[in-house]
Parts: sequence; structure tokens; C-alpha cells
Amino acid sequence: MSTPQSLQVTAIPAFADNYLWLIHDQQYAAVVDPGDAAPIEAALRSRGLKLHAILLTHHHADHAGGVEELLAQWSVPVYGPAGERIQGVSRPLREGDNVDLSALGLQLTVLDVPGHTAGHIAYVAADQHWLFCGDTLFAGGCGRLFEGTPQQMTQSLAKLVSLPDDTLVYCAHEYTLSNLRFAIAAEPDNTDLATRLEQVQQMRARGESTVPSTIGLEKRTNPFLRYREPSIRRTLLSSGRLSNDDPVAAFAVLREWKNSFR
Repeated sequence: MSTPQSLQVTAIPAFADNYLWLIHDQQYAAVVDPGDAAPIEAALRSRGLKLHAILLTHHHADHAGGVEELLAQWSVPVYGPAGERIQGVSRPLREGDNVDLSALGLQLTVLDVPGHTAGHIAYVAADQHWLFCGDTLFAGGCGRLFEGTPQQMTQSLAKLVSLPDDTLVYCAHEYTLSNLRFAIAAEPDNTDLATRLEQVQQMRARGESTVPSTIGLEKRTNPFLRYREPSIRRTLLSSGRLSNDDPVAAFAVLREWKNSFR
């Protein structure tokens, strides 16, 4: 069995901007949101690892599309949201459920975080301070509301923001630069945000990943966690996007603005 110190999380790039997350030690691995099986199989081979489990956050193909192919090679449990129908899921999960990945010595707890999709879940490794949040929370942003409501998404994000500040946020896309360009438009006087944007621009220019982030950094710079801040509400009110001081309305307007921001 692994010790907490021996576990690693490795980003496996896929498609244009996805990150598939490989949690592993020297022998075993679990994969989070394998939208594509090929890069996962390549990573397992190159590291000499055995697949131990598949973890899914929601049903979108870029997160679950590789499950069938992986199951053709590996007889492993597939954990996923009980509130969504995903082919191959053998262990449906709801908030409060626990996932015991015994070979890795890893314990995960489950949060229901609807908004991006109706049944989206997230996985928290409390001992390691890791969060695997799919498309609910991004570095500098949050997911589009394809199936849920603004009220649901604000409640989901509130669960994530209550995690310790040093929790590493393993989101599923490299959207950080575009997210922060929007964030600075929403909150131009945020000096922490301006500093982060400059750092991320430099990182992307060097071809570096900007993920994982941390909950603490997101609380200081992510407008979708800061929608209650007077500075953001002033921006929305002065631009005519918002006509009242309702926080959920502010969040909804902010998310709609991001959808069309260029």
C-alpha cells in the first residue's frame, strides 16, 4: 500500500486543452475523467503502472469518452455520479460517499456540485488537500451552466471554497489565461489578480501548465468566487448589466458576460 508521500498526480494532456489526471505511485494508478483512452494507456505503459480505478465527475464525452476502451483492457471499478447516466459506471456516487482506493492508500470523499451538468460531482482527498472538480471550478473561472441554474452553481462553488486554502485545485482544462483576461475586466482594481494575470501570461508563453491552482488563490482572484464583492457588483451595475444587488443575479450576469467575452 502507498504512503501519502509516495502518491503523485500527473497531468495527461488530451484534445486541445483537457487535462486527464493520473493519480499514481510506483505500481498503481487511478485516472480522473479519461476522455481519451490512448494517452492514458501510453502513460500507464511508460510508467509501468496498473490501472486500479476510473473516477468520473460528469457525463461529457471529453471526460468520459475513453471509459469503454479502458475497460476493454482493464477490469477496474468505474466511479461516477449517481445523478447521471454514464456507460460503464459500476459505482454510482452521491455527496457524502467515500471512495477507498486501497492499492493507492487513498481515501476520497464525494461532493455534489451541480451547475455545469445536473449531476456533476467532485472528489476531495482530505489528507493530501487535493480537489478533483471536473468542470465546476476552473483556475480563474467556472464551468458554463449547460444543465444547472445559477443558484445551483453558487451553492456548488460555496462547497469548494470552504475547503482549506492550500487545497490544490485539479480542474480539467487549461482555460486560465482567457479566464483571467475576463476576470480583470470584471474586477480591474484587484492587484492580486493583475499579478496573477502577468504570471500566467509568462507561464503560457513558456508553454507551462497553469494547473493546479489553490483554493486560496482562487478566493483572491476568481470572479465567480468573488461575485459578492462590491468591486465586481459596481462593474456590473455601472455597465448596465445588473439592475439590483441580488448576489445570485450578479453571478448569473457575470456568467452570461463570460460566455460572450472576447
